Amino acid sequence: MNVLWVFAHPDGRSLNGALHDHGAATLRREGHSVRHSDLYAMGWNPLVGPADFGHDPADRLLVGAAAERAHASGALAPDIRAEHGKLSWADALVVQFPLWWYGMPAILKGWFDRVFVQGFAFGVTDGDGRTLRYGDGGLAGRRALVVTTAGARSSSLGPRGVHGAAEDLLFPLLHGTLFYTGMDVLPPLVVAGADRAAPADQAAAAAALDARLRALPTADPIAYRSERGGDYTDDLTLRPALAPGRTDLSIHRRRPSDQAIGRDNEPTSGAA
Repeated sequence: MNVLWVFAHPDGRSLNGALHDHGAATLRREGHSVRHSDLYAMGWNPLVGPADFGHDPADRLLVGAAAERAHASGALAPDIRAEHGKLSWADALVVQFPLWWYGMPAILKGWFDRVFVQGFAFGVTDGDGRTLRYGDGGLAGRRALVVTTAGARSSSLGPRGVHGAAEDLLFPLLHGTLFYTGMDVLPPLVVAGADRAAPADQAAAAAALDARLRALPTADPIAYRSERGGDYTDDLTLRPALAPGRTDLSIHRRRPSDQAIGRDNEPTSGAA
């Protein structure tokens, strides 16, 4: 596989840095090719602006439309086009970062803002003019693995933990960015207690990362419901027969007990 590893930590001597180096070596030993986007080392500019699209700053900037035009005409900024080249080459994307204030570091958010542009990662349509998203999109056919560290202990990142469940915290990235653009999203690797990690903890984190990377080509992705799979109404809400009475984020994952949706979009007997 061709793997693009996007790394966002300001210090390569950190636990994140050690895991990044260790993981890349593991992938190469497994026979994969690896390219890197080390955002801090690159001095990545996280700010969207007119220069990204060759846009006249005197005119109002409508980001989506300007991005789509610039992508179609080859006028995107060179650093964005370079990242597009890496993504087009890649079969899989590894995104690694420390969890800061329940989210990504700003530099990584800015990478997604500038690189996942309309017409490339999203906003693409099928032959009938229907927008492809949530299980379809410009990055369909690729796998994605999120690797993140947190200072909190693992129990506090569980379903009843004070911080909330880790996959819920990462839902905007896993579901709203990676799955939205069509990628097969693997369960994230969350390394808890990173600020207090002893050598034994670091070794355990490296072993856990190795296991995930060895399974990268074959591991089952999170079973998110695709937009076009029949589970949602035309208003893009989950059909009442699925996960009735629930509103938690996990309703957007298919379960073996779900009823299948027939051609008339009504539940039919049998498991999906």
